Amino acid sequence: MAIKLRKPILIGGIGLSLSLWLLDSLGDSLAQVGEVGVVGAIAAGAGIWWLGKRTPSIPTATPQPPTDRETVVKAIAAAAITVSTLTTVAPDHPETEKLRGLLANLRPDMDREQLRITITGGKGVGKTALRQLLADVGGPINATWTETPALFTDFVGERPSTQPTNPLLPEGIVGERPSTQPTNLLLPEGIVESDLVIFVITGDLTKPEYEALQQLSAGSVKTLVVWNKYDQYSEAQKPVVWQQVRSWLEGTIDPQNLLVISAAPQKLKVRQHQTDGSIQESIEQPAPDISQLTERLSHILATEKQNLILGSTWRTARNLHQRSQTTLNAIRREIALPIIERYQWIAAGAAFANPVPALDLLATGAITGQLVLDLGSIYQQKLSLAQGQTVAATLAEQMVKLGLVELSTQTITAILKSNSITYIAGGVVQGISAAYLTRLAGLSLIECFQAGDAGAQISGGNLELLSQAIKQVFEQNRRLDFLQSFVPKALGRLIPIDN
Repeated sequence: MAIKLRKPILIGGIGLSLSLWLLDSLGDSLAQVGEVGVVGAIAAGAGIWWLGKRTPSIPTATPQPPTDRETVVKAIAAAAITVSTLTTVAPDHPETEKLRGLLANLRPDMDREQLRITITGGKGVGKTALRQLLADVGGPINATWTETPALFTDFVGERPSTQPTNPLLPEGIVGERPSTQPTNLLLPEGIVESDLVIFVITGDLTKPEYEALQQLSAGSVKTLVVWNKYDQYSEAQKPVVWQQVRSWLEGTIDPQNLLVISAAPQKLKVRQHQTDGSIQESIEQPAPDISQLTERLSHILATEKQNLILGSTWRTARNLHQRSQTTLNAIRREIALPIIERYQWIAAGAAFANPVPALDLLATGAITGQLVLDLGSIYQQKLSLAQGQTVAATLAEQMVKLGLVELSTQTITAILKSNSITYIAGGVVQGISAAYLTRLAGLSLIECFQAGDAGAQISGGNLELLSQAIKQVFEQNRRLDFLQSFVPKALGRLIPIDN
């Protein structure tokens, strides 16, 4: 992708004349430092940030599927914009054509007659037998059936329990409620785009089953939980197990959607007493019983069919938008990283060559300002020169307030002292620190730009977005192993050593 990069700040010079805007923007902060110096203010900022609690992420409510076509059409339009942008940026990317094909099917999807129903569950729960039975039903249940591969094949010891074993049930069959903390369990691709999911269990819920159902609920996927093989339990065990399942899924699955079936009942040995007093034994195969499920499906199709189709189309559109955006972000990041690296070495050279700390700050600010504009161009953020200056000044100010300058300088100094090369103070530390902080600034900008119209938000005074991005990027790039490889690389740029 060819991107025209503007250089109004950098061309004007890393020099003082075009950097005074940064001094003005930081003037209030620097004025408070007085004779104590910048380091004191930075150290104070570091203490406040590191000793204080981090701002917790605010959970957002899961959007509910719409019941009107207009909302679905808007979701499709949003996905179309992202796919169009991806097509412009990377027309030959392997994902582009695939995503365009998915987009083309969205509008026709809203008017189809058949429901798409997915049958899923763990290994050996009876998915195949159930799918075959449902496919044979036909009649009022107009649907296409999809069976997923077995879930949870990598999980062992699925049902931890700290409660006493119920004497009516096999050991471990009833345990405490599984943890609600997610374990990054991945459901089969495309399952959240089904109109309806039939989730098959064979008794009390295991931890992975519970978490999978939580994910389906969080994704607003209508789900029927069916207990298959209930015929294998005694009459005393059945109500205990069923009550436990209902208790765990309270608030997650509508009780009307908790059903019991027997898709492939076990064969029974039958004894018949003959008139002559003898006993004749035979093996009988009971008929499958999925009546609860078929009745519930018939009711759903009669009352909710259109809403289910709209909901799945809406989810598909949202997922397509997110998938396209993720691909687009990855491509843009690949383009942006070499630009960040180029500017970090420019910043290192400028700070190393200029022994005056105040001018170092101004020079780095000029470089960061140009970096803002160049990255903004990649992410289609239409930033004016004034906005680019404001964002760069805000980056510098936030880094000072968070104490990152002092923390990074201390770490870099410690690494240099332990380097096999004789420790060199002054400009080397400043140069490497400038490169590192410029890198943090660039990566933080990427995070912000991926969040949407971030440039306008930051230049408009929304510091929380930028502050959170800086914290996140700093955490990802403060590892000692990264800095131990970064410092020698930067040192080699500043002081080339002949072998």
